[in-house]
Amino acid sequence: MKRKSKFLYCIILVLLPCFLFGQKQQTLKLSNLYQQGKLKATNKNISIVTNDGEAYLKISEDKKEGIVWLPVKDFKNGTIEVEMRGKDVFQRSFIGLAFHGIDDTTYDAVYCRPFNFFAKDSVRRVHAVQYISHPDFTWEKLRNERNAVFEKSIINPPNPNHWFTMKLVIDNTTVKVYINNAVIPSLTVEKLNKRKVGKIGLFTADSSGGNFKTLQITYH
Repeated sequence: MKRKSKFLYCIILVLLPCFLFGQKQQTLKLSNLYQQGKLKATNKNISIVTNDGEAYLKISEDKKEGIVWLPVKDFKNGTIEVEMRGKDVFQRSFIGLAFHGIDDTTYDAVYCRPFNFFAKDSVRRVHAVQYISHPDFTWEKLRNERNAVFEKSIINPPNPNHWFTMKLVIDNTTVKVYINNAVIPSLTVEKLNKRKVGKIGLFTADSSGGNFKTLQITYH
């Protein structure tokens, strides 16, 4: 009995901090959400592709900016990490995440331009990863008024045609962007609005489509 008591005591000591101070984590397989009818697409068509037994979500290439909203409406602070794939075709690949969304026109987003990852032009490389805050702060406004502040090059960029991960670490005032589990963020910005809670979605701009596998959310 004493051994059992000691064992239970040790387990409680280990688990109690997790319950009191721990972080809630949620992993979403996007193909499952699609099959369950839990995704809401705006201005885009979505479908499931299965390759070598693995399923992923495909967002269509349309002329409008689009968001696929996930069944997450109360994200505040924390980490969002997504596995996604674009392509190395000039001005045809803009993929990322929307967060703190209120509706289809009011949200923050961070997205990558894979065709700029290894551009020979150094100016284009600075346009590899971008933060925006709609409706007031579009990429054009930010580039014209505060050039190279809300978009940066990527440290050790991935192959623009392959799968890679993008992790956003978000608090009340700051957004940090990490690519492929990098230790140093490629982009760190101050948020451009006072929204502190909202929806999460998959973001594709202009005529771009994209592929997305899984998404993991850690609530702080």
